[in-house]
Amino acid sequence: MREYLLILLVAAGVTYLLGGLCRRLAFRFNAVAMVRDRDVHTKPIPYFGGIAMLAGLTAAFLVASQMPWLGSFELVSHDTRAVLLAGAVICFVGVVDDMVELNALAKIAGQILAAGIAVLNGVKVYWIPLPDTIISLDDATSVVVTVVLIFFCVNAINLIDGLDGLAAGVVAIGAGAFFTYAYVLSYEQELVRATTSSLVTMATVGVCLGFLPYNVHKARMFMGDSGAMLLGFLLATAMVSLTGQLDPSQITAEGSGLLNAYLPLVLPVAVMAFPFGDLILAYVRRTMAGKLWYQADKQHLHHRMLGLGHSHRGAVFLFWLWSGLLAFGAVVIGITGSPLAIAGFVIGVGLAAWLTWGRRKLPIDDDQTRAMPREVRHG
Repeated sequence: MREYLLILLVAAGVTYLLGGLCRRLAFRFNAVAMVRDRDVHTKPIPYFGGIAMLAGLTAAFLVASQMPWLGSFELVSHDTRAVLLAGAVICFVGVVDDMVELNALAKIAGQILAAGIAVLNGVKVYWIPLPDTIISLDDATSVVVTVVLIFFCVNAINLIDGLDGLAAGVVAIGAGAFFTYAYVLSYEQELVRATTSSLVTMATVGVCLGFLPYNVHKARMFMGDSGAMLLGFLLATAMVSLTGQLDPSQITAEGSGLLNAYLPLVLPVAVMAFPFGDLILAYVRRTMAGKLWYQADKQHLHHRMLGLGHSHRGAVFLFWLWSGLLAFGAVVIGITGSPLAIAGFVIGVGLAAWLTWGRRKLPIDDDQTRAMPREVRHG
C-alpha cells in the first residue's frame, strides 16, 4: 500500500507543478476555451490540463517501474507501458482538438487508434462475470467489447466535463472506488496485490487531485478534450485490465461477502453511472430532436442541476456526492454484504436526494451573485 500511496503523490505533485507551465503554453498556442452559448464560464480559459495530467501519469509509471515491489511484476510493467502509449495517443488527439477543433470522425478515429494500441498489447476484456457463470471471450469478441467499452468511457467523461472540477472529481472518486475493490479483492483472494488496475487507478486519482487546484470554481485552466479523453481512457483500461490479471474461477459467490458474483459486473456501472447516464440521455435527446449524437447542446445533467437553482460549486458537490454514494456504496455493500451498509447507503441516497431536489433556490449562479450590489446580496 505504501508504494501505491507514493504513486498517488508523484502523480499529483507532477501534475500540479507542471499545470502552471501548461497553462502558459495554452495561451501561447491559443488553445483557449472561448465563451459559447452553451458554456457556463464567462471569460476565456486556457486548455492543456490534459498535458499536465499525462506528465503526472508518466512520472508515476516511471517511478512504479523502479520500485522494489511494483517494478518486479513484468505483466504490470508491460500493461502500464501499453496504457501509457495509448494514453499519449489519445491525449495528443485531444491537444490537436483543443487547438484547431477536429471534426467528430477525426476524434473517433483517434479514440479507436488508442483503443487498438491497448488491445494489441493485451489490455483487453478476457471474460465477463455473471451471477451464476463466467463467460470467456474469444479473440474477436474480446477486441470488440474492449474497443466499445473504451469508446463509451472516453466520450462519457468528455461529455460531463461541463462545470469546473466536475469531471476530475467524478473520475477521482470512481477511480478510488475501483482501486479499493481491486486491492481488497486481491487481499481477500490471497492473490498478488500488484495489478495494472490498482496502479492505473491510483495514478488516475493522483493526476485528478493534482489538477483540481487549477480547475475548481473559478477555474484557471480546463483539462480540455486532451484531459477528458485521457481520464475516460484510464478508467476504461483499469476496468479492462483487471479481467486479464485475476483468475475468473476464483471469483465465486462463496466465502466472504467480497466474493459476491454480482460485484465485478455492477461496480463498473456504478463507477460510470453518472457519465454513462448523461451519455445515453444525450443520445436519446438529440436523436429525438433530429440531431446527430455528437451535436452539442445545453441540456446535460449539469445544466439541469444549475436549472434547479444550485450554484456552480453546489452542483459540482452534489455530483461528487452522488458519484461517491454509487461507487463506494457498491464496493462496501459488495465487500461486506452487511445490512448496516445497505441502511447507510439508503440514508445517504435520501440525504443526497433532499439536497438535490428538496432545497431549491432561485436559479442564480455564483458569477451573478458576485455581480449583485452588496445590499441585494446580503438583504
